[in-house]
Amino acid sequence: MDPLAAFDPIAKLKARFDPRAQRPIVLEIDLNHGLLSAAPDHPVAAWKARSAPAMKAVRDALRAGVDDDRVSGLVVHVGNCPLDTAQIDELGIELRRFGDRKPVIAWTESFGELTNALLGYRLASYADEIWMQPSGSLGINGVHLEITLLRGGLDKLGVTPEFAQRQEYKSAGEQFTAHEVSAANREMMQRIADSILEDTIARIAEARKIDAETVRGLVAESPLTAERAREAGLIDRIGYRDEVYASLRARFGDTPGDDTSGTGTDPTASPDPKAEDPIQLRYAHRYDKGAGMVGQLMQLKQAAIGVVSIKGGIVTGFSSAGLGGTTAGSDTITAHLRAAADDDRIKAVVLRVDSPGGSYVASDAIRREVQQLGRIKPVIASMGSVAASGGYFAAMGADKVIANPLTLTGSIGVVAGKFVTDGLTRKLGLVRESVNAGERADMLAGLTGFTEEQWQALNAWLDQVYADFTAKAAADRGLQLEVLEPLARGRVWTGADARERGLVDDLGGMAHAVRLAAEAAEVDPDRTPVRAVPTLPWLGQVIPAESSQSHPDLNTGVFDGPISLSDPESLLALAARRLGVAVPHGVLELPWSIRIR
Repeated sequence: MDPLAAFDPIAKLKARFDPRAQRPIVLEIDLNHGLLSAAPDHPVAAWKARSAPAMKAVRDALRAGVDDDRVSGLVVHVGNCPLDTAQIDELGIELRRFGDRKPVIAWTESFGELTNALLGYRLASYADEIWMQPSGSLGINGVHLEITLLRGGLDKLGVTPEFAQRQEYKSAGEQFTAHEVSAANREMMQRIADSILEDTIARIAEARKIDAETVRGLVAESPLTAERAREAGLIDRIGYRDEVYASLRARFGDTPGDDTSGTGTDPTASPDPKAEDPIQLRYAHRYDKGAGMVGQLMQLKQAAIGVVSIKGGIVTGFSSAGLGGTTAGSDTITAHLRAAADDDRIKAVVLRVDSPGGSYVASDAIRREVQQLGRIKPVIASMGSVAASGGYFAAMGADKVIANPLTLTGSIGVVAGKFVTDGLTRKLGLVRESVNAGERADMLAGLTGFTEEQWQALNAWLDQVYADFTAKAAADRGLQLEVLEPLARGRVWTGADARERGLVDDLGGMAHAVRLAAEAAEVDPDRTPVRAVPTLPWLGQVIPAESSQSHPDLNTGVFDGPISLSDPESLLALAARRLGVAVPHGVLELPWSIRIR
């Protein structure tokens, strides 16, 4: 909607009586553009993402459109579907909600091309009708995870990793220290893969009304041709994009017309390009039934549900965004939580967590502030694709913890250590000599390995951190320590498995968490706006903070920090980032990511 229309009565009348404006509206979502789950943190990111649809805008549009008589249906281009697991299920829930009252059509050129597109098809299964191009294939090959151990390569570089972990499933350090995959690591990863596949098969079977064992058989048969996929009931129609839209025009347009056969062979399926389109196509995130700019400004004065986001590795200090990735600084996050507590217009808070964790101290500081906020107003934690280790630590103090079925969570454990780079130094022809003052001055230095006394000190600290983590998790989850501890031990769970074990309260996405927050605050979930805290986070970069209660600014530097050839540890960290190897931000971190292929 044109923001000026809210101020221009002539524009309003024109929009009301213009015959073209009376044509049925078909909303569109093109997932090849991806989705933004959170507002950009700084002006540069906002500029780069200016054309990308936001999940909240899509969700609000679908909920408004389902009540708008002008909106006839929704068409979703799945395409390459570059969405994470949380976005897939959260958008899927909205598609199903919309589809309960109006048609939802999903189409794609192909679900993968000799590649696995299990998650893309998982999303498409939420639609009422699925189209695929005749030359496309349906790749639902299952779940492929990989475990990569770097120890052999580090040995060749002359780097000796020295890490300790609590407990056997906290296998993050093994990627550096182990020459073979441990039984515990293999067991955990196998269960994660099985859980993802089991939940997806159940979702497909329910949506397509096919027996789960039949779906499992089709997974084993994958990839399927378009004809085989239609024969098996996994897709409904075969056709190119023009045939999909010709079908939409025939179905929803004011002008009667014959629906196309959807065979991909009808050259007359496309309408005359000079003829007036019988429907209006509107990107869902561009559709606005509300009061435009005026309505948005008024929302800032209304009671609202606040959203505080924790995105990226958790560190002490301020949040940052640079070449090394996004980090969530405890100073920034705790200030946002205090701002939510002080704002009387915010009646409840959703803590949105999409983080593999990081610093123990920073995670504990955030947990404390979450608990303090919870004494004033309801706090519901909503987990994205990953909320593990420190991410779980920060979330577990909320009133309720909500996860998506495929969220990676738990990992209640500790890992810490260092890389001994003396061998690398010699390979590079460098001379390094340490000068120490104090018995443990070089304990964390990379030039020499741990002494026996230093190992004892490290292990004593890890025991302390693990005991604190498990005790607090047991208290927050209302479980006895002897019940919680076997579920900890560093093990990563999917959201579905975590709910069965009491580590999370319920399954659902952001919308479910917002509804629970509104109900806890006793406000109408359908009439209460949702807004980020702070509303414009990047303003803190141009408005100086007045005190520690103010919103700290975001460090938007694009450099990873000074790099010196005389510092092999920093060179190694930089190389790891460039190779896509996660460099831990602290002892409570899940430094690997799972990519389903």
